[in-house]
Amino acid sequence: MSTASTATPDLPGRRGLPFGRLVRRPEAGSFLGLVAVFVFFALFGGKTFLSAAGAASWLNIAAEIGIIALPIGLLMIAGELDISVGAVIPAASLTTAIVSGYWGLPDGLGIAAGIGVGLVVGLINGILVTRTTIPSLIITIGTMFGVMGLTLGLTVLIAGSTGVSYVPAASAKALLGQYVGGMFQVTIFWWIAFIAAVGFALHVSPLGNWIFALGGDRISARNAGIPTDKLTVALFMFSGFCAAFVGVSQVLVYQSAQVLAGQSFIFNSIMCAVIGGVLLTGGFGSVVGIVFGTLTFAIVNQGIYFTGIDPNVGSVIIGALLLVAVLTNDMFRAMAMNYSSKRKG
Repeated sequence: MSTASTATPDLPGRRGLPFGRLVRRPEAGSFLGLVAVFVFFALFGGKTFLSAAGAASWLNIAAEIGIIALPIGLLMIAGELDISVGAVIPAASLTTAIVSGYWGLPDGLGIAAGIGVGLVVGLINGILVTRTTIPSLIITIGTMFGVMGLTLGLTVLIAGSTGVSYVPAASAKALLGQYVGGMFQVTIFWWIAFIAAVGFALHVSPLGNWIFALGGDRISARNAGIPTDKLTVALFMFSGFCAAFVGVSQVLVYQSAQVLAGQSFIFNSIMCAVIGGVLLTGGFGSVVGIVFGTLTFAIVNQGIYFTGIDPNVGSVIIGALLLVAVLTNDMFRAMAMNYSSKRKG
C-alpha cells in the first residue's frame, strides 16, 4: 500500500531510465497538455495574453478553482467524490456577509462562521459516507441540494433578498480579498500555500500512503490498521473547508454574495483533477498533476477571449480538452505498464 505503486516512478533499480520515470508520472500527460494550450494561446492570443494583465486573468481563475480542485483530487485518489462544494461556496459567502455585513458583527467572526459552514457540511458528508453503503456521489448530491435550500430559505428569511452586500474592513480584505499590483488576487498566494501543504501531505508524509491505499482497496487498508473512516471524514471536512475558504474570499473580493453563485465549481474542479491525471476510480494521481490540470483549464477558459474566437465555442473546446486529456493520460498509463513489463522481462 505504498504510494510507489501508484504515483512514484523512481522504483529501485530504475533511476537511470529517464523515459521510464517520465511515462510513469501521473502528471506527464497533463504537462504536455499545459504546454500545448499555452503555446497555442501565446501564438493566437496576441501580446495581451502574455502581458501581466493577461496572466492575471487566468491565474486569478486558477487560484479559486485550484484551491477546491486540490481536496477534490485527494478525494478522487481515495475513491470518493464531493459534489456539495457548489453549495458550500455560496453558503459560506452569505454566512460571512450576513454575520459581518447585515448584522454588523466583527469581520473575524463572520469569516470564522463562513469557514465553519464548510467544516460542518464536510463532517456530515464524511459521517454519512462512512456510516452507510450509499456512494459518496449520491450523498453529496443530496447534501448539495439540502444546503442550497437552507441557504436560499435562511437568506430570504433574514435579509429579505437572495443577495447580501458586505463591505469588509481593510485588514480583512487584505487577508483574503486584496489585489496585488491591482491585478493579481491575494488568493493566488493562498493557492500556492495550499499546494505546498497538500503536496507534503500526499507525497512526503505517511498520510499520503493511507490516501492511496484507501483508493486502491479500502478493505485491505482497514485490515492493515489504517483508520479509513477517520481519514474519509477528514478528507470531506478538508473539501468543505476549501470550498468555504473560496466562498469567503469571494465575498471579500466582490463585497456581495448571491445564493446561486458557485455551481460552476463542481464540474470545473473535477475536470481540473481529471485533466491532471487523477483517476475517477481512485488510487492514482499527484498534486503536481492537479496543478497542471488547473492551469490548463484556466488558460483555455480565459484564453478564448484573447483570440477573437466566439466565446460560445469555449465550452466545446473545454469539453474536447477533457476528452483529449483523458485519452492522453490513458495512453501514458498504458505506456508505463508496457515499459515496466518489458523491464521486468
